[in-house]
Amino acid sequence: MTSSDPDALAAANTVAEALADPHTAWAAHRPTGGRAWPQSLAGGAAGIALLHIERARSGYGDWSTVHAWLSAAASDALTAAANAGLYLGAPALAFTLHTAAGPSGRYHRALAHLDQAVVAMTRTRLAAAHTRIEQSRRPAMKEFDLIRGLTGLGVYHLRRHPDHPITGELLSYLVRLTEPLAGRDDLPPWWTDSAPNGEPSPEFPQGHGNVGLAHGISAVLALLALAHLRGLPVRGADDAIARICAWTDRWCQHGDTGPWWPGFITLRQVREGKVAATLRPRPSWCYGVSGTARAQQLAGMALRDTARQQAAENALLAALRDEAQLDQLTEIGLCHGTAGLLQSAWRMAADSHHPQLTAELPGLSARLIAQMGTTVRDPELLDGAAGAALALHTAGTGAAPTSGWDAFLLLA
Repeated sequence: MTSSDPDALAAANTVAEALADPHTAWAAHRPTGGRAWPQSLAGGAAGIALLHIERARSGYGDWSTVHAWLSAAASDALTAAANAGLYLGAPALAFTLHTAAGPSGRYHRALAHLDQAVVAMTRTRLAAAHTRIEQSRRPAMKEFDLIRGLTGLGVYHLRRHPDHPITGELLSYLVRLTEPLAGRDDLPPWWTDSAPNGEPSPEFPQGHGNVGLAHGISAVLALLALAHLRGLPVRGADDAIARICAWTDRWCQHGDTGPWWPGFITLRQVREGKVAATLRPRPSWCYGVSGTARAQQLAGMALRDTARQQAAENALLAALRDEAQLDQLTEIGLCHGTAGLLQSAWRMAADSHHPQLTAELPGLSARLIAQMGTTVRDPELLDGAAGAALALHTAGTGAAPTSGWDAFLLLA
């Protein structure tokens, strides 16, 4: 627990009140596409519901608002197809319902039904992934990433039923993902043949190695570390964590304003053995130090590697003290903006033995409040006001989220 911040809590409350009714939350034209489907964590009702769930479970909101948003989230036919993952479809709604249920037993029938779909989906994808490995083919990013892939499904299984066989099967796959592919070159086995958007591109003719938390190997690192910290025995997990860390250590850069990790690595950079300083990503959650440093901190905690943990904390601290980096976050959201940095910084400060990170939190909260202004424009979770309000609620209460909502970011 850190000190509470009344201004942050007041700002979070204002947003929550503005987003109380799912019928009026989108003041402007509602966006189109899958991101805005009710069953989307990123931009739909399933994601915005997390704000009201956290408030209700921590004693700041009411359950009638939660129920209204959950009804909106479940208003369309759910997808469990290839496009489904932690951020969309049956797994997304299951995550939200489990977050609401906590130890209460609420929604147990709906969750039991959703569990069947998510477990079946996971087994199908695991089988395909193991076949791909046996054929010594490189993975698609969507096979293993957080937003669309098996790491995201692993977040749900680890929270929902850590002792279920599917959880161990999935974690064992992540270990195997880090093992060298038979007959391949010395590129890491999670190297993909696509561009960072997951699609083939002439700009990435030999693909890339993704470092980020949203789409890259840092998500695998964070999930394996969290499983270790929760006492789940997974054969080879420590070695897998060490392999990932060896690669990220190889590409960690040391600049005048602190260490940083590239968002991704290209084959040209591998051959040249260097990354240009101009490629330093903004300190966002998705590709920047907000995400990569948290994954490194968790790895250090899991392996009891205090040097790694402290290096990760120092990397984030350097970013928090660098106005030029902070100014790169021109958006408010969890993914690309200041809210993601705030939530990650709060989690890292809570796990750090040093007070410097905690001392930076009030200024970061004030920055986010100023960015938000007085009007709720975009209500969504990932890039909009709901996510910003959740980060401010954490800072405002000075306590870890009661609902554990930020597991969907792999911050906890």
